Amino acid sequence: MSETSGGMSFHSRRSVKPQDLSPNGTLFGGNLLQWIDEECAIFAISQLGSWRVVTKFMSEIDFVSTAHLGELIELGLEATAFGRTSLTLRVEVRNMVTGEPIVTIERIVMICLGADGRPAPHGQTVATHGNERIPKETSAASSRSAYLL
Repeated sequence: MSETSGGMSFHSRRSVKPQDLSPNGTLFGGNLLQWIDEECAIFAISQLGSWRVVTKFMSEIDFVSTAHLGELIELGLEATAFGRTSLTLRVEVRNMVTGEPIVTIERIVMICLGADGRPAPHGQTVATHGNERIPKETSAASSRSAYLL
């Protein structure tokens, strides 16, 4: 994790490449949403200690600025609530070059799933800043071992 802004920790940075651009020559919102969803999943895995995490809900998405080819953006996440089977996050994305915010999503709800694919309790109540909750087996290894049993 890197610097914080309030309770927000900025977890990843991306460079805007030609394949990330819309026909307008600006960052395509769909690509940005994919990056946000991926970063939320990685964060939820590290907070909930499970590979079985899915996106349940995203609140309003209102793009207020953009980024251009070669500019750098930062994605920041903050855990705002732990439910029995869920983790709620707040996400900010900002342009590192201009300093402008690009989008803030107030609520993204991630759900922990059990082996049956249904919501399952995760047992966490507070955010951690280390990696002690990262599952020791990869999801691919877990899938392979299921076939070996």
